[in-house]
Amino acid sequence: MTSNPNNSSVSLSERDLAGLRQNVSLMRSQAKGGRLDPDFLNRQLEKIDDVLVKVQEEQRSRKKEGRFEALYNISRLLGSSLDLQVVLDQIMDAIIQLTGAERGFLMLRDDDGGLTVKVARNFDQQTLNSENFRFSRTIVNQVLDAGEPVVTTNAAEDPRYSQQASIVAQALRSIMATALRVRGHIIGVAYVDNKIITGLFGEEDLAALEALMGQAAVALDNALLFAETDEALARRVEELRQLRRIDLLLSETLDADKAMQYTLEWACRLTNAPGGYMGLLEGDPPTAQPRYRYGAVEDGLSQTLNDVYPQIADVAASARSMHGDDGVLIVPLQREHQVIGVVVLHPQEGATFTDEQQDLIERIVARAAVAIENGRLYAAVRAADKAKSEFVGVVAHDLKTPMTSIGGYASLMLMQQDKLDERQVQFLERIRSTVKRMEVLVSDLSDISRIESGHFFMDETQVAVSDIFQAVKDNTLPQINERHHSFVDQVEPDLPGMWVDYYRLLQVLTNLVSNAYKYTPDGGTITLSARRQGDRIEFTVSDTGIGLPPEAIAKLGTKFWRAEDDFTRTQPGTGLGFAITRALVEQMGSRIAIDSEVGQGSHFTFSIAIQQK
Repeated sequence: MTSNPNNSSVSLSERDLAGLRQNVSLMRSQAKGGRLDPDFLNRQLEKIDDVLVKVQEEQRSRKKEGRFEALYNISRLLGSSLDLQVVLDQIMDAIIQLTGAERGFLMLRDDDGGLTVKVARNFDQQTLNSENFRFSRTIVNQVLDAGEPVVTTNAAEDPRYSQQASIVAQALRSIMATALRVRGHIIGVAYVDNKIITGLFGEEDLAALEALMGQAAVALDNALLFAETDEALARRVEELRQLRRIDLLLSETLDADKAMQYTLEWACRLTNAPGGYMGLLEGDPPTAQPRYRYGAVEDGLSQTLNDVYPQIADVAASARSMHGDDGVLIVPLQREHQVIGVVVLHPQEGATFTDEQQDLIERIVARAAVAIENGRLYAAVRAADKAKSEFVGVVAHDLKTPMTSIGGYASLMLMQQDKLDERQVQFLERIRSTVKRMEVLVSDLSDISRIESGHFFMDETQVAVSDIFQAVKDNTLPQINERHHSFVDQVEPDLPGMWVDYYRLLQVLTNLVSNAYKYTPDGGTITLSARRQGDRIEFTVSDTGIGLPPEAIAKLGTKFWRAEDDFTRTQPGTGLGFAITRALVEQMGSRIAIDSEVGQGSHFTFSIAIQQK
């Protein structure tokens, strides 16, 4: 046996052990012979007692050394993980290893101030199930309340605890418990016991346990902080994921009603609110009219929200969230420093909204305010646009009759040119020319009105490519020849028929060819071509005109827009023709592709479906 250098006076040598064995052998021999000397026996017993004292001291010294080594090894182990449950298991195993206990329990305070068993282990490092959570709650509560450690060598005979039911029922013997402190606060209790052996724990064991718990508190504190941070981060990530989902829903609609529904529904879902209202402010002073409800709140509310929730007036004036009666939360719907509505949410019964929930609702409502206001503005624009289209349609219709009359009378008077002087004839020609331009404008306005109002329909029939080409030439060749342009038509042979509105296709091609000859300086070339592309006929109108820069191509088709260059401004037009043409082509199931270069000309291409057999 190795001696303890710090206790050399009690060190047990091989000689001491040999002498002890020799004396024991001698006493046995005397006892067998019936001649045992009492004085000799006493001397030998004293020697044996001295040896046993040395053995006991040696064991205590070794146990102390073992504690220091165990504490050192445990301190290294406890810093190896930030997982809370792993750290708790490590602490419990270390306690049992250090104290030699049969069982151990590590308990932490819960939100109600009580204790919850976080880990229960036995000497074999096996986890105990809840059915085996039988320990002295009296001792545990004493440590928790007083903050002082407890050690008893035999609880069944200890006057402090011998009358406690848990001690008697479980026949508990050696028990030791101490508080677990983190940053000066008791957050739990470490408890160990043994049902069989008495006197297992002493003050030195308790001191070692408290030293271990001091080290364990650091590791546990780090694990708790990490768990809280990790949980908070997970909540934050999930919150951001939900907010992104809400943003996507709101960005996909320009319908203010849907935006309000989404907002109220998600605000209730994410805060577990059983129900609520969405109201918009109207009048002066502003009152919140209920627009939508969700969940377990009154359906068909006949009053204003102000009548039910009087705090709304203060919310509208201060633009700040407020709590109403019974924990109701009222959040302002604000846009550009103006409150346009409120969201009213009811809490769970007996609960209130936390600061985190209120912050989340405010962020949801702030996002929704933009979408709701945009939806309201979009609805107003659509209503104004519809009213404009209806007005234009009525005006265009009402102008047709007087223009027809003016044109007719001008033509009748020109039939009697022999009775008119030259100046009168010129005036009448100008009147008839102006009426024709007005007829084109009125026709364009009428088409735009019907397209925008959704009252524009196609009358599709079988149409031959050759027929449409001939009609386009009949409509445009006089003007093309007047400008000294060359006209080229390129038609791929044996093209099948098309299924299309003849007059609308003629209108599209005539408009494109008219633009081509108008925006090409005299002496250019205008080309109309057709070829088959799969199950469609592709038409292209090309010119050698002034061409278009990219920024002009981007604006082409905007109603009443025309390029600013001098040449364009010299040509007649309203800026409606291409807008109508593009709309017609889109109704025919195609789009106009534009390829243009300034000074080199332009190419306009679209396609029409082939007639199905």
